[in-house]
Amino acid sequence: MPSEKTPAIVLRTVEFSETSLIVTLFTREFGKISALAKGARRPKGPFESALDLLALVRIVFLRKSSDVLDLLTEAKLDRRFRAGARDLNRLYAGFYVAELLAELTDTHDPHPELFDAADQSLLALDGQISPATAVLWLELTALSRLGHLPTLDVCAACSREVEVVDRVPFGLLAGGLLCAACRSGQRQVVSVRAEIIGTMQRFLDATMDWRELVIPVDQRGELRGLLNNYLNHLMGHRSRLQSYLNGLTAADRGR
Repeated sequence: MPSEKTPAIVLRTVEFSETSLIVTLFTREFGKISALAKGARRPKGPFESALDLLALVRIVFLRKSSDVLDLLTEAKLDRRFRAGARDLNRLYAGFYVAELLAELTDTHDPHPELFDAADQSLLALDGQISPATAVLWLELTALSRLGHLPTLDVCAACSREVEVVDRVPFGLLAGGLLCAACRSGQRQVVSVRAEIIGTMQRFLDATMDWRELVIPVDQRGELRGLLNNYLNHLMGHRSRLQSYLNGLTAADRGR
């Protein structure tokens, strides 16, 4: 059985035995995998303490059948996620990155561009970029790469162009903006300010450097609420980090 090599982000570790771990990783070449890491809990084990949550690692693993754990044979550390040691908000934002990748992606379904975006967002959280900015950019990038991005310029029901002025109806179930004709009869519709849609579009604009974008203070609460509700619908449950994300928005108000 040939071995596979790829960079990976550690999403979760679970104790399996006195010496081993079950590890969930988001890899660049093979998507999300779950693997048994034998001896990973030994102080001088084969993984050199590389399997820390949110660490960027280079792994070697053996692929098994779809209903059996893969076997992790090697992991070399490239970068640890250190932001949590200096800022609790950055730590929670990092946890949320792991939750997004785990919840929105399927096993063995590769998304190299999403991997690169997640790596960028974790690196930004380790630096000086606002956690709210890093989280928003990754959320929108993930929705775009995974085919779940809401429509922000045309009606999600009839595909007609929607004039985005003042406030516009946004269908959480429909998947984006709604025109006046399609608004009637739709369930779970919220009213969103045009400025919120404009901010989302700017964060999706590939010609702009997202690290230099700032979420206006008066938009942060409404934008956070919209994305919380939309992503909760996609995941089928409330995010475990949602209350921390709301606190993240509040903490960012002074910037």
